[in-house]
Order: sequence, then C-alpha cells, then structure tokens
Amino acid sequence: MKFIRQLCIILLVSFLAEILERIIPLPIAASVYGLVLMLAGLITHIIPLAQVEGAGNFLVEVMAVMFIAPTVGIIVAVEELAQLALPLLVVSTVGTLLVMVVTGRVTQYMIRKRTKENEGNFQ
Repeated sequence: MKFIRQLCIILLVSFLAEILERIIPLPIAASVYGLVLMLAGLITHIIPLAQVEGAGNFLVEVMAVMFIAPTVGIIVAVEELAQLALPLLVVSTVGTLLVMVVTGRVTQYMIRKRTKENEGNFQ
C-alpha cells in the first residue's frame, strides 16, 4: 500500500506538470515541468523524500525496460533515419562537446572560487 501511495504522488506531480504544459505558452515539455516541480517539492519538504523514495528507486531500476519501445521504433524507421545520419552525428557531437566544455569551465570556476574563499579563511 505504501508503494502505491508513493507512485500516486509521483503520478500527481506528473499530472500537474501536464496541466502546466497546457497553461504556460512555452515550448517546454511536461517532463521538464515535472522534474522542476518534484525538485521544488523535495527541496521545500512539501514532498518528504521518504514519501517517494521507494517508488522512485523502482522506476530507476526499470528504466531500461522503458527504452525498448523507442528503440524498436528507431529500428523500424532506420531507412528514414539513414538520410539524417550525418546531420544527427554532427549535432550530437557538437552538442556533447559544447556541454563538456561548458561543464568543465563552470566546474573549474567553482573550484577556483572555493579555493580562494578557503585561502581567505586561513589567513
């Protein structure tokens, strides 16, 4: 019964996210709204972690199964996707490199900032 209640809380957050997607005229997916709502709920303790942890862990464990249908769809449409292979490869490569560079720079900045703060505390 506890697991069902946890799953219902997650589904309620997903439902609220779907409503937000329809109300707010921005090109943002409902799943993104759901993640933001869940994060806000967990940070503010409106949703205690213990009330969603079990169902969340289960969903993470079965996530691989959720990718079977999209993978089959890609296999079925492989001929159509073959025409887009080069653009998809370029966009994926450039996007990945861009994310890696930006993440590295931000991390270096934060490490340097923390190091300077710690040096100031010791003097």
